[in-house]
Amino acid sequence: MASDSSVPVPAAAAQPVPKRRGSYNCGRCGLPKKGHVCSVPGPAKGGDEGAGGGAAAGELKPRRALHFDDVVAEGVVVAATPPPGPPEKKARVEVVVDDEEVWEGLVEVGAGRRVPGEVVVEVMRRLAPRGVAASAAVSRGWRECARRVWRAAEEIRLRAAGVRPLGALLPRCPALARLVLHMDSDVDATMLACIAFSCPNLQSLDISMANSAVNRMTGDELIRFVSEKRFLSVLKLDSCGSLGFLNISSSSLSTLWLSGLCSLTKAVINCPNLNELSLDFPKQNSDSTDLIALMDSLGRTCPNLRNLHISSIHLCNEAVFALGSANLRGLCMLSLVLGSKITDAAVASIVRSYASLELLDLSGSSITDNGLGMICKAFSRTLTRLLLALCTYITSCGIQAATAQLPLLRLMDCGKSLCANPQPEAGRSYFGDLTGGIRFCSKLATQKEQHPNYQKLIIKHTNLKKLSLWGCSAIDALYVNCPGLVDLNLNSCTNLHPERLLIQCLNLKDVHVSGCHDMLIGAIRNQVLNEFAAAEPRLPCKRLADGSKRVQVPHFMLEQQLENEKWGGSRRSQCTVHLT
Repeated sequence: MASDSSVPVPAAAAQPVPKRRGSYNCGRCGLPKKGHVCSVPGPAKGGDEGAGGGAAAGELKPRRALHFDDVVAEGVVVAATPPPGPPEKKARVEVVVDDEEVWEGLVEVGAGRRVPGEVVVEVMRRLAPRGVAASAAVSRGWRECARRVWRAAEEIRLRAAGVRPLGALLPRCPALARLVLHMDSDVDATMLACIAFSCPNLQSLDISMANSAVNRMTGDELIRFVSEKRFLSVLKLDSCGSLGFLNISSSSLSTLWLSGLCSLTKAVINCPNLNELSLDFPKQNSDSTDLIALMDSLGRTCPNLRNLHISSIHLCNEAVFALGSANLRGLCMLSLVLGSKITDAAVASIVRSYASLELLDLSGSSITDNGLGMICKAFSRTLTRLLLALCTYITSCGIQAATAQLPLLRLMDCGKSLCANPQPEAGRSYFGDLTGGIRFCSKLATQKEQHPNYQKLIIKHTNLKKLSLWGCSAIDALYVNCPGLVDLNLNSCTNLHPERLLIQCLNLKDVHVSGCHDMLIGAIRNQVLNEFAAAEPRLPCKRLADGSKRVQVPHFMLEQQLENEKWGGSRRSQCTVHLT
């Protein structure tokens, strides 16, 4: 009590202080006072307090609202990230960054799962164009993946119903180089203009038509399209019956396929770098195209031609002679199809003009075994594919000689050449080869001597891979010994006897027997599938080196043979018999 009385009381404290409403915000940090405990120390009042205050001043202090200059002035280190702006701007920035992260990193594929964007792009590349277009509607990340697929697309195969889907798709593919179209609607100048405008770097164009579609492209439109596409190297068009004329000039074109041509008033192909040419004319007698003039001009305008295919019923010896005078020494593949007026004289011209043919197709011609012999003698070291379908004047002897004299042969087609009832030979004029020259030889209309209705055919070859004998109704006995054969076509071989059939082809994979009778099919199954054939007899003995005495095979050799068979040493490959 004494101590209390000794303490002096100031006069100001004795008087009551009137109550005044102060500020609602803290004077130190500026935050609302309600429920607030300020962490900013007040001003220093003494030596100890000053020291404490100085220590606190060096710490990181919260920034005051709307007073960022005070923080910098006090020397506080600010984070490297800029200060956040208004809430609206911050939300927009987050959306953009999140979308970029989705494309560069992960793309949501469903159920909260995410995969890298490159994986989605690789999956979309394996989809059809309609599938890629549909996947773009899933999400923003999928749309970006689809855009990348379109931008990087170099080849598109599409079945279109008109020019509208092409006009919407092709502008998305600036890098498109190869375009393959199967049109269900008509093709005209609008389609070509759309392709030319949308694909500036197009290198290959292939347009095929459905059965109900019509190609209304004219010669002028095709010439304009080829002249505008400076990088075009491959052009394949179907149903070109409306062209009227053909006058193509291009230094970049290397492959040209035109099918359905009819009655061309002018046919000029000036392409110095052209390597492959295919012209297909319909089987109509009304066609008035001058094939002789066309063949004659190829040597001057297409000197580098290597592969030539022409299909027309108006092919004749004169056209082949004109082609021979064109000086196409680099020709490797020659296909002259459906030329019933082509005879052995044309074969002689081919033999003189070309020295390194690898493929020769004279299907539908009237060559005989003599012409086939000239072919075998001239191209014995180069010919690998020989097609003689519908050549009704050749016999089984000529085919056997061809397989024996062509060691590099890998494919041979003699479909419907060995018929049981051949048609008589009509009178015609042909060229004969006498002492290196060519002169006309007339031949009266005579009845060709009928070769036997039924023939036997023996083919033994090492490198032959595919053999086609479809429609050979004149064959009644067949023996095929080709270790490398993988495909055998015996469709409609109606007169082939099962007892006279022997197939020894260890690597045979496909046998076509459509139109054959049931007994023949069963015999073929037994031989190629080995279903009911007995096990191969193992010879328990062999002769000596001089062949004088037969001795017993040692037991260890039999065990080795059984071991090899156990582990598949002599197992035959699986073969498929096609009934349709």
